[in-house]
Amino acid sequence: MSFTMKMNVEGDTATIRLAGELDGSSAPDLNDLVTQAVGRQVGRLVLLLDELTYMSSAGVRCLVFAHQKLPRGSQITLVGTKPEVAETIRLTGFDRSIVMR
Repeated sequence: MSFTMKMNVEGDTATIRLAGELDGSSAPDLNDLVTQAVGRQVGRLVLLLDELTYMSSAGVRCLVFAHQKLPRGSQITLVGTKPEVAETIRLTGFDRSIVMR
């Protein structure tokens, strides 16, 4: 399955909708979008994952990248995370650095 993403920025919140499979080939695109969001001075990142069917370790590295690039104290929230994607995040322990709903 292909990967698509779309970002919307309102105030200090960037919302990115992800669909498809986030893997080694699509991760650089997400990192580029996160860099754009940081450039717009956002303090909160919301990732809508209800259409994301797969996340590899490269996808988890994208979350770590976002955590490192956002200003200290910023919040990353994952919304609509499918169980199989949530499990990948939990296995790395990164679920303690973000909010998953």
